[in-house]
Amino acid sequence: MEKQLNILPLKDWGLPGNIEPLVIAGPCSAESEEQVLATARLLAASGIRILRAGIWKPRTRPNSFEGVGTVGLQWLKKAKAETGMFTTTEVANRQHVFEALKHGIDILWIGARTTANPFAVQEIADAIKGADVPVLIKNPVNPDVELWLGAIERIYEAGINRIGAIHRGFSTYGKNVYRNPPHWQVPIDLHRRMPEIPLLVDPSHICGNRTMLKDITQKSLDLNFDGLIIEVHHDPDNAWSDAKQQITPAQLSNLLDELVIRKEKTNDAEFLHTIEELRSQIDKFDEELLDILASRMEVAETIGKYKMKNNIKILQPGRWKEILAHTRRMGEARNLSTEFVETVFMAIHQESINKQMKIMSNGKSNE
Repeated sequence: MEKQLNILPLKDWGLPGNIEPLVIAGPCSAESEEQVLATARLLAASGIRILRAGIWKPRTRPNSFEGVGTVGLQWLKKAKAETGMFTTTEVANRQHVFEALKHGIDILWIGARTTANPFAVQEIADAIKGADVPVLIKNPVNPDVELWLGAIERIYEAGINRIGAIHRGFSTYGKNVYRNPPHWQVPIDLHRRMPEIPLLVDPSHICGNRTMLKDITQKSLDLNFDGLIIEVHHDPDNAWSDAKQQITPAQLSNLLDELVIRKEKTNDAEFLHTIEELRSQIDKFDEELLDILASRMEVAETIGKYKMKNNIKILQPGRWKEILAHTRRMGEARNLSTEFVETVFMAIHQESINKQMKIMSNGKSNE
């Protein structure tokens, strides 16, 4: 069981404006004072109270725009003074933390590449110690919930209790409809293990384009996320970085107006009665599934004993290929996704292998 951290809920962070859902918006990169102020004014006029902008941009390859640097912090400071908005930016090392705090940045965030590096996260944690500032932590580039948890714990141990997690999707090889596929099970697992942490979505980096932003944002809210951090530019087509995934303040307003904010709970008696009956059915099916799985493993153990007796290898790739193809077809006929069926049966197959390996090991130890 995970150690419960004393992380404050968003309502106790002292943030301005509405936090249900929390909306953080602004350009991918601070490009000029004019651009930052123009975007901030439009966002503030539409009711957004927290401005984001990248000052230092960790790029995949050199010789591309890597942010304007410290001078951009002055522009954020000016935007705050004029609009009253809180400001937030990404930090990736000790010096970034010192500069951001010196210029009055209200919220810091740690990017996906940094989260993947415990040395870098610890450097930031050491620099932030003693400060009273909220920190948002993006998931690591790879779908590793342990790295994400570790980064959160390092910042918490530095004395920070206003911590949030940002889901921005995960890097993948090859073509995909998303820039960074969401793999929703990873943030769900994080929230299961650390239910006290606020969870935001970064639809801009998941999608990599403007067209799917609403769909991803709605899905996150349906999954009980607390808000979003989204890239908004007063002239996105001419942005210096990630132009395709940025939208205008007006487009953001339209997106937010179209979102459906669902309730977490209800006191409706009919709903509660119906959901309880359906959940009872689920519990019954789960019990039956476990009984079937237990019977299947007994057969797998018997097969393992015959393999040992006849000096046959445990892993039979041809047989596994047949099982997988057959279960895919059966799954499709039952309206089950191929991904789900493969995940379930790979876990079942691995457990069967484990049991047969144990039988082989016990057989050798008894010789």
